[in-house]
Amino acid sequence: MISALSHLQLQQYWWLIMSIVGSGLVFLLFVQGGQTLIDVLGKTKEEKNMIINSIGRKWEFTFTTLVVFAAGMFASFPLFYSTSFGGAYYAWMIFLFCFIIQAVSFEYRRKKGNLLGERTYEWFLYINGFLGAFLLGAVVATFFTGSDFIRNEYNLSTWQTELYGLEILFNFTNISLGIAVLFLARTLGAMYIINNVDYQIIRERGKKQVGINAAVFLVFFLYFMVTILLKDGFAYDPTTKEVFMEPLKYLNNYLGMPVALILLLVGVLLVLYGIGTTWFKKSTKGIWFAGPGTFATVLSLFWVLGYNNTSFYPSFDLQSSLTIENASSSHYTLTAMTYISFLVPVVIGYIYYAWRLIDRKKITIDDVKEDSEHHVY
Repeated sequence: MISALSHLQLQQYWWLIMSIVGSGLVFLLFVQGGQTLIDVLGKTKEEKNMIINSIGRKWEFTFTTLVVFAAGMFASFPLFYSTSFGGAYYAWMIFLFCFIIQAVSFEYRRKKGNLLGERTYEWFLYINGFLGAFLLGAVVATFFTGSDFIRNEYNLSTWQTELYGLEILFNFTNISLGIAVLFLARTLGAMYIINNVDYQIIRERGKKQVGINAAVFLVFFLYFMVTILLKDGFAYDPTTKEVFMEPLKYLNNYLGMPVALILLLVGVLLVLYGIGTTWFKKSTKGIWFAGPGTFATVLSLFWVLGYNNTSFYPSFDLQSSLTIENASSSHYTLTAMTYISFLVPVVIGYIYYAWRLIDRKKITIDDVKEDSEHHVY
């Protein structure tokens, strides 16, 4: 029975759920990555329309997953939600604004009577693609590097800088993950367009972009991984709950949780295989290797962040740091939510079904003409 589970077991379960949703979100950033490639892959109006309509049929998946992640964190780990969204306010508001203009752009870009013109909305898509993906990576990096807030005995937090989140841009480790996520999204975006658009010229340009963007991604991702694996990490005593710095904490977490280490290695190999099969073999199926690989890699990172007595949202004031134990909802709330979580497989099944329906036919130049019977973005 779920009610018999301890509070800690429920906390661990909900960190798993949030890890899965967060990993799915990073994979779905291929939409943002594709948006940054509109002018690179498309040189004519028809080519750009094919690219925008290819990724446009998936933007709602990314947007919905982002909303689910935010809502899930609010319900399961509300102290994180209030501390981060209330403290790193500017960073999160810029990030959310990027997604608002994305939704507006896809819906109004080719509407009749559009006062701003198609090009304006395309620039909005660029902003969402570049800035949205970068900021998400930079903010997530602070889960490893720490943030400048103080939490009192009433769980009220105070941010210690007037930049309210923008100070993350002064830490190169944060910047490196932001750049890595951006260029991973561009790599996945190119792979997805190669697979989804039935137009040889675009596919040839896409394969070139996979090689270029993957090279940048790998450099910055490798730097980030080496940095966090060799740095001191934010650990806490399971008995006293005291937070302290542990040498090689994240490396120790991988070694202490073999499943997480296997996920990381398999994930990285799948991403590399997806890149290699696209670049060297000119395959159109690379996204279906690199996508799951991205999911597995990010999932492993979430696990070493939240499990094995680790602070997943650390503070420079160590005892203010948040863990899955001190940031979660009550036992009653987590129990009630756990029953609801059993609907997750149904939702995943529906997403899979809808995805297959949308992708049952490749995008062609006929699909984006003004008189097309299909909905065009």
